Amino acid sequence: MDTKLDDAPTPSNSNVCCPSQNGTASFLCSHDPCPPISSDATLGSHLARRLVQIGVRDVFSVPGDFNLTLLDHLIAEPGLNNIGCCNELNAGYAADGYARSRGVGACVVTFTVGGLSIINAIAGAYSENLPVICIVGGPNTNDFGTNRILHHTIGLPDFSQELRCFQTVTCFQAVVNNIEDAHEQIDKAISTALKESKPVYISISCNLPAIPHPTFSREPIPFALSPRVSNKMGLKAAVEATAAFLNKAVKPVMVGGPKLRVAKSCEAFVELADASGYALAVMPSAKGLVPEHHQHFIGTYWGAVGTSFCGEIVESSDAYLFAGPIFNDYSSVGYSLLLKKEKAIIVHPDRVVIANGPTFGCVLMKDFFQALAKKLNRKTTAYDNYQRIFIPDGVPPKCDPQEPLRVNILFQHIQKMLSSNTVVIAETGDSWFNCQKLKLPEGCGYEFQMQYGSIGWSVGATLGYAQSVPEKRVIACIGDGSFQVTAQDVSTMIRCEQKSIIFLINNGGYTIEVEIHDGPYNVIKNWNYTGLVDAIHNGEGNCWTTKVKCEQELTEAIATAMGDKKDCLCFIEVIVHKDDTSKELLEWGSRVSAANSRPPNPQ
Repeated sequence: MDTKLDDAPTPSNSNVCCPSQNGTASFLCSHDPCPPISSDATLGSHLARRLVQIGVRDVFSVPGDFNLTLLDHLIAEPGLNNIGCCNELNAGYAADGYARSRGVGACVVTFTVGGLSIINAIAGAYSENLPVICIVGGPNTNDFGTNRILHHTIGLPDFSQELRCFQTVTCFQAVVNNIEDAHEQIDKAISTALKESKPVYISISCNLPAIPHPTFSREPIPFALSPRVSNKMGLKAAVEATAAFLNKAVKPVMVGGPKLRVAKSCEAFVELADASGYALAVMPSAKGLVPEHHQHFIGTYWGAVGTSFCGEIVESSDAYLFAGPIFNDYSSVGYSLLLKKEKAIIVHPDRVVIANGPTFGCVLMKDFFQALAKKLNRKTTAYDNYQRIFIPDGVPPKCDPQEPLRVNILFQHIQKMLSSNTVVIAETGDSWFNCQKLKLPEGCGYEFQMQYGSIGWSVGATLGYAQSVPEKRVIACIGDGSFQVTAQDVSTMIRCEQKSIIFLINNGGYTIEVEIHDGPYNVIKNWNYTGLVDAIHNGEGNCWTTKVKCEQELTEAIATAMGDKKDCLCFIEVIVHKDDTSKELLEWGSRVSAANSRPPNPQ
């Protein structure tokens, strides 16, 4: 703990509480009162100030009877803005998107019905190593241990169901039902989220937020989290072994993975690339973490569906350094990557694994890269080979401005919209593959949820990300099937006066699943999507919608969105053929299908 209860003033009377006649603890002893406590020295105000201190300016919430008093205290904090969402799932997705930009997010829901609704989003944040503070309004302290049955539960007197569910998707759980240890519990939960870069769960009994207590009587001292440090001997040994391994190679390459973010090592990774001269690639889930304008950048390494010529360079090299990778069935294209363990250096956030040889623990990625950059011989062979074989991407064949719009034409136009003032958010589906091919200008953000892959994530994430960086414009690419899961919070975007551009790609179904395994369940009911958003808009706020079916209409819509409507939410429904997919999805889908359909191993 970096802040202690000792930080609060000590009452002149050591008997802060004493037993009452019924055997429970009463807060103050009437015969020997503590000094008066300020009316704003409450649990609720302490939590609000803590959130502001760690960088949270917006909390995403859905009110319920167990959290209403807590919400009163949160909105009373001048530095905190409450964003009311349409449902708990989107509130969680919004906190996820917010954390991607600001480094931490927060959401507030009610007991069990709210908690179990938001838990899918919290699981996604856990998979992506995002510190999200999930706060739940809990039962009255007097109801614990009474054998009473409460509403919003499954009808049992055991209130621990929600807690047990959260234990597997959060790194710390605090059930605050006693004012005496509330300060310690809250601070420990928040500091753990920051240290572990994972979500935490905080349940606060509904009758506690407004209660003053001496532990809250002073402004909370900002966290001073002790920085993690590498074992110096381990670091030196890891660097020496890695340098010896790589310096013997002829054409080494380096590949960035998604855990560069949690290791806070993006800059150190680029500095290593500068020093070494190695060809530089990223895994698909690390797109946006490494600058694509780097002189030795060769694209996305995603096996058979990655950037052209990138996979060939990586897999034919005699040594590859992977920084913070996650090799799952999706990122490995159904386990089809042609990598050999004996050629790989795997750098985890706190561990280095060298081929089939030694492993070095307690070595932080950032420290490792900074030290390794001083030991490597400069070798540009892999990048030189890439330049020799590289052929620029083809341009989609021109189409008549009035003929039905193709997806590759759509993304050709989206490419032209990108700048340092934009952020791309790609929904699970064919947008994964089409957005991977976008070339990000310097300063252009990029986010998608590859590990968890929950369809509908992007609507809430767009809300949260846009709220965190109002100076940037979010461009979200969302399929119709995903949009139907979480569409409601376009309403919240309008309420918050956001100016995102949403491309709703209407192809009549779950296209990514069609390419893995087709069936009638992948066809969805078509909606009038622009009509739906117009109904949500309802003349209140600033929102513009249009429907496009050909390139001419698309060009006009983009011109309007970037021009006259640049300061409002723009919703562009793009009608495309149901079988119009990227070639990468076709290849990836067949390989993932093969991995999914492997027969059981013989017993």
